[in-house]
Amino acid sequence: MYQNEDVFSITSVDLGPLKKLRIRHDNSQAGAGWFLDRVEIVDNKDDTTYFFPCKRWLAVDEDDGQLARELVPVDEAFMKKGDDDDDDDDSEATLGLEQKAMSTTYTVRLKTGDKKYAGTDANVFMTLYGIKDDTGIINLKASKTHKNKFERGMIDEFTVEAVDIGPLKKLRIGHDNHGGGSAGWFLDWVEIDAPSMGQKLHFPCGRWLDKGEDDGAIARDLFPNPLQTELYTPFVPYEIKIFTSDIFGAGTDADVFVVLYGREAVCTQQKRLCVNKRERIMYFERGAEDMFIVELEDVGEVIEKIRIGHDNRGVNPGWHLDRVEIRRLLKKGKGSETVIFPCERWLAKSEDDGETVRELVPSDIITEKLSRDGSLKITEVEVEDALDTHTYKVSVMTGDMYGAGTDANVFLTIYGDLGDTGERKLNKSENNSNKFERGAVDKFTIEAVDLGQVFKIKIRHDNSMMSADWYLDQVEVLDVDTEEVFLFLCERWLSRKREDRLIQRVFYVKGYEGVRESLNIKKKSTVKSVDNNRNKKSKNKEEEEEQLPAIPYHITLCTGLERDAGTTSRAYVIIIGANQSRTDRLWLDPPDGKRGFQAGSLESFECHGTDVWEIKKVELGHDGATPESCWLVDELSVAVPTKGVKYIFACSCWLAKDRGDGLTARVFNVLDAEAVSISQKVIYEVTVVTGDIQNAGTDTNIFMTVFGANGSTEEMLLQKNEDRFERGQEDTFNMEIDDIAPLRKMRLRIDGSGSRPDWFLDTVRMHNLTTGDVSEFTYEEWLSKIRGPRRTMICEMAAVVDDETMVELTTYVIQVKTSDVAGAGTDANVWVIIFGENGDTGTLALKECNRSNKFERKQVDTFRFSEILSLGDLSKVRVWHDNTGLAPGWHLDYIDVKDELMDKTFRFPCDRWLAKNDGDGQIMRELACANNEYLDLDEKTKYEICVTTGDTAEAETKENGWIVLEGRKGRSKEFLMENSSKKKRFLRGNVDRFEFTSKNLGDIVSICLGHTSKDGKKVKTEQHWHVEQVVVTERELGNKYIFHCNAPVPLSVKRDDFLTLECTKAIESFASKARSLVPVKYEIIVITGDEKGAGTDANVSVTIFGSNGDSGQRRLRQKFRNLFEREQTDRFLLEMLDMGELQKVRVEHDNSGLHPGWLLDRIEVTNTANGVTTIFLCGKWLDTKRADGQIARVLYPKY
Repeated sequence: MYQNEDVFSITSVDLGPLKKLRIRHDNSQAGAGWFLDRVEIVDNKDDTTYFFPCKRWLAVDEDDGQLARELVPVDEAFMKKGDDDDDDDDSEATLGLEQKAMSTTYTVRLKTGDKKYAGTDANVFMTLYGIKDDTGIINLKASKTHKNKFERGMIDEFTVEAVDIGPLKKLRIGHDNHGGGSAGWFLDWVEIDAPSMGQKLHFPCGRWLDKGEDDGAIARDLFPNPLQTELYTPFVPYEIKIFTSDIFGAGTDADVFVVLYGREAVCTQQKRLCVNKRERIMYFERGAEDMFIVELEDVGEVIEKIRIGHDNRGVNPGWHLDRVEIRRLLKKGKGSETVIFPCERWLAKSEDDGETVRELVPSDIITEKLSRDGSLKITEVEVEDALDTHTYKVSVMTGDMYGAGTDANVFLTIYGDLGDTGERKLNKSENNSNKFERGAVDKFTIEAVDLGQVFKIKIRHDNSMMSADWYLDQVEVLDVDTEEVFLFLCERWLSRKREDRLIQRVFYVKGYEGVRESLNIKKKSTVKSVDNNRNKKSKNKEEEEEQLPAIPYHITLCTGLERDAGTTSRAYVIIIGANQSRTDRLWLDPPDGKRGFQAGSLESFECHGTDVWEIKKVELGHDGATPESCWLVDELSVAVPTKGVKYIFACSCWLAKDRGDGLTARVFNVLDAEAVSISQKVIYEVTVVTGDIQNAGTDTNIFMTVFGANGSTEEMLLQKNEDRFERGQEDTFNMEIDDIAPLRKMRLRIDGSGSRPDWFLDTVRMHNLTTGDVSEFTYEEWLSKIRGPRRTMICEMAAVVDDETMVELTTYVIQVKTSDVAGAGTDANVWVIIFGENGDTGTLALKECNRSNKFERKQVDTFRFSEILSLGDLSKVRVWHDNTGLAPGWHLDYIDVKDELMDKTFRFPCDRWLAKNDGDGQIMRELACANNEYLDLDEKTKYEICVTTGDTAEAETKENGWIVLEGRKGRSKEFLMENSSKKKRFLRGNVDRFEFTSKNLGDIVSICLGHTSKDGKKVKTEQHWHVEQVVVTERELGNKYIFHCNAPVPLSVKRDDFLTLECTKAIESFASKARSLVPVKYEIIVITGDEKGAGTDANVSVTIFGSNGDSGQRRLRQKFRNLFEREQTDRFLLEMLDMGELQKVRVEHDNSGLHPGWLLDRIEVTNTANGVTTIFLCGKWLDTKRADGQIARVLYPKY
C-alpha cells in the first residue's frame, strides 16, 4: 500500500546498541518493486528508538536495481528536521548523504569468458566477505551495461552497497542452475571498485560454473590477486541538488555532467549524473529539484567553482538552470556544509550565447552542525572572495600550406594555475562562416571562471567529415579582463595520416619553463600497485631513509613456440642484489598498447630501478592467476649498461598455474646465467634547443654521434616522444652514452623523413651526471635540403667546456696518388673517412677535384674540404669505391692529408688493389698513417707515479713508500718514494708525483706497494699509510694505468709486508693506438642455425668493433658459393687494421631475395696474426616477420 506503516514485534537475543540493518525481498509475484521510506526500531528494554532511513527502491527496474539494502541508524535531530520542514525533500537529502558516508558502494564488474557456450541464463548471486562481516546473498539482477546479462565475452556492471564489512578478503559467486540447457557459465574474472576506500580489487576465476564441466561446481570462492590490486586516493560522497527553472521549455532530456574544482586547480573527473535514458527522461523537468549522491575525488575544504553542462542530445536539449547546491559532510564533528552556485541562465544552442556549458562560482555556504545538546545549529554566510568570471578571446590560426584546413569539429581546453575551462567545442567563428580554412584566423569567445596564469592548451578534432586533416599554426588566448595575451606556437599536423597520426595535442605557452607532460603519459599517476608497499617490514631502517639511485636495466624476453606458450598477463622482473637490496617490481608492458607476449616473440624493455650494485638473483613472474594464463619463457636477459654487463638466463620453463610445478614466478640465480661484457655506458642529461623561428620544429628522424678523447659512440636515434624538437622548445632527456669523456665534438644528421623534414637546431647541451661536466654544442642554423645557406642534412659541432672550444675548424687538402700500374685507374665513385684524435670526418665524397678525369694512372688528384673540425693527429684513412663504371678496379699508391690549421701532412701508403677481380677482391681498405713510426721498444722509458693518500688524519705517514711495477714484458726494480722533512710527502688528501726511469715493461698489469721506515730501524708500534689510489703513466706514449687501493699499507722494515694491486682501468693513449695500427687478416666464420627456413638469400654485412675503433660495414661475399644456408659454415678472410681487443660485432642483412629471414647461430672472428679467436653467440632470427622483427643484431663476445 502507498504510504503504509506496518508494525512487527520480534523477540531476539540482546544485540547491544544497533549498528546496521539488512532488509530484502524475494522479488516474487507481480509488482514486487518496493519503495521503503524508513524502518524504526524501538528497543523495549531501555526504550531507545533507532531510526533507519532508506527512501530508496528495492526493485529490479528502479534506482540501482538492488533487492536488498543495508541501513544505518541516524540521529533523531536529523529525522526531526525532516519532519518539521514543510518540504519533505530536505530530510531525504540529509539522510541520503549520511547513509552514503557510512556505507561502502562497490562497483562490481563481471567478465564472461569468450568461448563457446560461456554465457548463462541462470540467476547469478554473490556474497562479499570482509574481515568484519559479509554482505549476505546479493542477487545480480540489474546490469548497468546490458539488458541480456552474462553473455559470451561481455562485461556486466552492478552496484552493491554494504555497511562496515571491512576490507574485502574473498567473494563467493554462483548461480541457481536454472535457465534450461544454457545454465552453465564460464566466468573470466570479477573486478570490484570501492571508491570510498580507494581500491580496486581483481578476483581471477577462469573456470566453469557448470555441473557438466570442470569439477561440476556452480559456486566458487574467489580471492583477490594482490599483483592486480590498484590503490588510489579515496573518494568522498557529495550530494548534488539541481534546480531547473520554472519557465517555459526549461527542462531537458540531455545527458548532464558536472565537474568540481578545489584550490590550486584540483578537480574531480567529469561525472554524468544520469546512468541511462530512463533517468535522463525522468530528471531535469521544468521547476524540478533533483538530487544525486555521487562519490568523487576530494577537492579539499573549498569548492572554488563547478562546471556544469550537457551533450545537447535528446528531443528538447535546451535547459534553463536556476542553481546547483552541493552538500558534503564536515570532516570534524557531525553535520554538513551546503555550497550554493547560482546560475539562472540557459544552457542551450538556441538561447542566450549558445553555450551548453557554464562555470559557476559559489554565492552562499550553509553549515548545519549537531550541537552537544542534540539540537541542529544552522549558519549561513556569503562567499566574499569568490573567483570572477573572465572572458577569453581565442584566435586560432590555420597554417598556410596545401591541405591545411579542416572541416572536422574542433575542441579546446585551456589550463591555468587556478584551473581549466574543460573541453569546449569551438562552434561558431566570430569572423568566418567557414572556419579553420587554409591561412585563416578564426576568433572565438570562451567564458570561464578566472584561470589565473594560462600555461597550456589541449586541442583536438574528431576526424569527422571528408577533409579532417588540419595544420595548426598558432593559438592566441587573450584574457579580456586582465588584457594579458598568451601565445601558443603550434606548427603541427592534427591528422590520422601525417606525422605521428595524432588528432589531439598539448601545447605550452611560449617561453614556458616548467615540466612538460606528453599525452601518452598514463593518467594513472594516482594509481599505484599494491606492490609498492611490498615487504616494508623486511627493510632496514637505514635503507628506508636512504633512497638508492635509479639506473637503467635493459630486459629482453624470448617466449617459446609451443602451444599456449604466449600469455596476455602482465610480466615483471625484480632485480635482487647482495644484502637483500632489490628493485621494486619492474612491470614489463609492451609498447603501443599491445597486451602480453605472443608465442615466438622477442620483446625488449628499458626499465629504471634501484641500483643494487652486484646482481645476485633475478625474479621473473606475471600477474595471471587463472589456469589459462600460462607462459613459456625461453630466455631472459638482463643488461646493466652502467656496469657494462649482461646476464643471459636460458630459462626454458613454464610460468603457469596448471603446467610444470604450478609457479607463476621464478627466481633465477646469476651463477646459472651466462655473463657477457657489453660496452659500459654513462648517463648524460641531454638538452636539445630548437630555434624560435617559424616552422623550426620537425618530426624527422634525428641521429646523433658523439666523439670524445676516448673513442666515439655509434649513431643514436633521438626519440621524438610526441612533442620534442618543436619551435622554441628546450627538450631534456637522459641518454646512455659510451664512456668516452672528455667530449670533443658532436655530429647530428637528419634523414629527411616525416611531414616536416626541416629542422632549425639551436644548441645541444650534454651534462655528465657522474662527473657533473657540461659540454655545449652550438649550431644555430637549418638542417634542411631547401632552407638556410648550407642546404645540408648533417652538421658537426665542437664541444665548448667552460668557454673553451675543444676543437678548431680547419681545411683538409687530400692528395690521392693512383699507382703506375697497368689498368690502375678507375671510373668508380670514391669516398674516404679520415680518423684522428678527435674522432672522424664522416664520409667525404672525392668528387670536386683539380682535374676533370679523376683517378687515372700515375695521376695525383687534389681535393679541398674546408670548414671541417680538426681531428688533431691522424691515425688512419678508410677508402672505398662503389665498383661502378667500365673499369672499376683501382690500384691506389698513397693518400696524403694536409691539416692547414696544424700545417702538418700525414701520409697513408697503400700500394694495393681496390678491385673485385684483382688482389684479394676487396674494394674497401683501411690505411695506417706512416707518420706514427715505431718506437724502439727496448729503449728506456719514464714512468710517472701519482699516489693519492686518504683524507683522514690517520691516513698520512712520515715514512717512505716503495713501488714495483709488473708489466707484460717484465718487472721493474724497486722504486723508492722518499719522504723528507724539507719536502713532506704523503700528507692527508695529497697527491704526490714521482718519476722513475726503467726499461719498457709493456702494459702494466699489477703493482706492489710497500711502506718502510726512513732510517731502516725496527718498528716498535704498528703504523699504517692509507692509500686511496695509484696512477702510473708511461711518458713516451702516454698510456695510463689506474689502481684503486683504498687500503692501509703496513709499515715494515723487511719489505716482506706489502700490497699487491691489480690494474683497475687502463687508458690507452691515441699515440699508442695509432702505433699499433698494422694490417691484419681476420678470418670470419659464420654459422647458420639448424631450423626450417634458417638460411637467407639476403646480402649480409658485418661491422667489427675493437679497442682501436671499428672496421666499417663490410659485405660478406664469395664467388660461386650459395652462402648462409641451413646448418652451413661460411668462411671469409678480410684485411683490416689491427682492431685490438674485440668488443662487439654488428651483423645485418638488406632483407633482399625470396627468403631473406635468417637464423644466425654464431660468428667466430680469428685474428690470424696472433691466433686469438673470439666467439659471438647469436641464436636469434634476423627476420622482419619473426621474433622482434629486427634484421640487425649487436653481438657481444662469449668469455
